[in-house]
Amino acid sequence: MINRRTFSKALGLGTGAAAASLAGLQSLPTASAATQNGTTAPTALTVTPGTHTSFAMLKQIKAGLLDIGYAELGPAHGPVVICLHGWPYDIHSFVDVAPLLAAEGYRVIVPYLRGHGTTRFLSSRTFRNAQQSAIALDIIALMDVLKIEKAVLAGFDWGSRTADIIAALRPERVKALVSVSGYLITNLEANKRPLPPKAEYAWWYQYYFATERGRLAMEDKTKRHDLTRLVWDTVSPTWGFDDATFERTAAAFENPDHADIVIHNYRWRLSLADGERRYDRFEKQLAARPVIAVPAITLDAEHDPFTAPGDGSSYRDRFTGKYDHRTLKGIGHNVPQEAPTAFAQAVIDVDHF
Repeated sequence: MINRRTFSKALGLGTGAAAASLAGLQSLPTASAATQNGTTAPTALTVTPGTHTSFAMLKQIKAGLLDIGYAELGPAHGPVVICLHGWPYDIHSFVDVAPLLAAEGYRVIVPYLRGHGTTRFLSSRTFRNAQQSAIALDIIALMDVLKIEKAVLAGFDWGSRTADIIAALRPERVKALVSVSGYLITNLEANKRPLPPKAEYAWWYQYYFATERGRLAMEDKTKRHDLTRLVWDTVSPTWGFDDATFERTAAAFENPDHADIVIHNYRWRLSLADGERRYDRFEKQLAARPVIAVPAITLDAEHDPFTAPGDGSSYRDRFTGKYDHRTLKGIGHNVPQEAPTAFAQAVIDVDHF
């Protein structure tokens, strides 16, 4: 792995992006216990959340059904980490994580999911589908066109689900996995059954989006802005982000397909919207709750309202490979942006299982 002295040089090797600042980065007091062939995993530098505010350069590449926008940091020939965001978030969830991983020699790819940021559909005729397997296939298509045979996948929210699916169905493409909230593969039949009322309460916007009022709100720029800000406030109650941090991400919701993608995603999960037949075979496999055999670390956040009780016990049996579970105290839903050092360390550690 690369050392800190050559960090800036390494960032310039692979992508042409300007080197990220090292401001705010310093050594952590303890090292990870993860080992690979008897070698202790490197300790990530530590960073104060919000140290970085942007990626130096964005790229675009045609892959599958999309023209995908993505950020890239680190050496071109380094081991690959693909970081996957959720909703209502974007690539800025990893704006502090990516430099930490690049400092250890990783090639870090952070794509905008369909309906977000600069990612666009190649054809106006393509159905704006956000069922889980479609999004997962987007990432596999991106790996194919970038000639990435295998990568560490790390995500939260929609990103966790996407990474879980690829790890379960295409394990040969996944070196290791970091999944916030554990096993998030959707089972449509199971989703028809009610949760405890407190859990249902946290999902208020999912049910709002099932209505015409919710769809109209997502299409209205002001109402969408205020709705997504409310979600940030409620699911990350201890995160002291400022207005500028939110606005940088909110710009990604101006994507012309954003409302259609978000509404379809949540309606499909509730079996209120159909998927496409081309994905039926994948959804049939996913309905069986396939196990994930690649090395994995799952992360639960103490103040995330979607964290399942039981310290990961509810999904432990879905991970059959080398495994670790970690609870992050004082952290809410947007784990990589609220706790970038802990997230980056999980990536480094799982890569050394």
